Amino acid sequence: MTGRPPIVVRMRSSAIEVSGLRKAFGDKVVLGGIDLEVQAGTIFSLLGPNGAGKTTTVNVLTTLIKADGGTVRVAGHDAATDAKAVRAAIGVTGQFAAVDELLSGQENLQLMADLHRLGAAESKRIIPELLEHFELTESAQKLASTYSGGMRRKLDLAMTLVGDPQIIFLDEPTTGLDPRSRRTMWGIIRELVARGVTIFLTTQYLEEADQLADRIAVLDGGRLVAQGTAAELKRRIPGGHVRLRFADVRELDAAALVLPGGTRDDEALTLAVPSDGGTKSLRDLLNRLDEQSVQAEEFSVHTPDLDDVFLALTGHASNEEMAK
Repeated sequence: MTGRPPIVVRMRSSAIEVSGLRKAFGDKVVLGGIDLEVQAGTIFSLLGPNGAGKTTTVNVLTTLIKADGGTVRVAGHDAATDAKAVRAAIGVTGQFAAVDELLSGQENLQLMADLHRLGAAESKRIIPELLEHFELTESAQKLASTYSGGMRRKLDLAMTLVGDPQIIFLDEPTTGLDPRSRRTMWGIIRELVARGVTIFLTTQYLEEADQLADRIAVLDGGRLVAQGTAAELKRRIPGGHVRLRFADVRELDAAALVLPGGTRDDEALTLAVPSDGGTKSLRDLLNRLDEQSVQAEEFSVHTPDLDDVFLALTGHASNEEMAK
């Protein structure tokens, strides 16, 4: 015995746990029994075509509507029996900025502080901090009606943070924003997670989920058809390949003999070989070339993107792709 203290492995706790969640409106089944788990301090993205049940899921998790069956625990509290505790632990930013346009930015934040029953000293501290953090200080006294779309979204999220929530539900937070404002919002979301906040994100921009989410779930017809990281979901879809470029046609011809399943482009001197992009398959491919003394000038790995995943899993193009 060395007296060395034991190694302690700290596991992330679950911020959201859903099991067998069901919801119907009349004869229409909207959620047909879904299971999901969101780890604390991570970004979880829920994707799906229009009518898949995303908004209904968010409404159940945020206690706006009651489930017909299953269990839902948010921040350790049962959403059915302890809704008040769930509401105290969460913040919600909907698809449209919920700011009062007849109030200034500062007045909107003060209104939220009053609703959360913050004292005068706490309000005086937190409101300037939020205005500065979201770069709204110079516009604090201006009416929200004069704000740009990006400024309104930032004010809306700042209002959500007044209550210092553990979990924030963002329902399509960047819809309608220009690319620069969208990336600014992404930066803010990453900062929140770095502070330990959990983000539950729905979005119509698949690039957004790809850039932000630690885990993604795809909802279709009221059922989860896939869950995993963006990389895991992409690997499920055929179409990945390794693109090899050669110095001359002689090398390309030799490579095509070694790798007969590839698709060649004589003009570009490239060969596209089907591959899952994994390290083992890449090593095997390069070893086969090396054994025959075939030299590639360069190679790159190409995998399906989330649009391909979305189409394959749901049979629908994403809203983002349809808008192009």
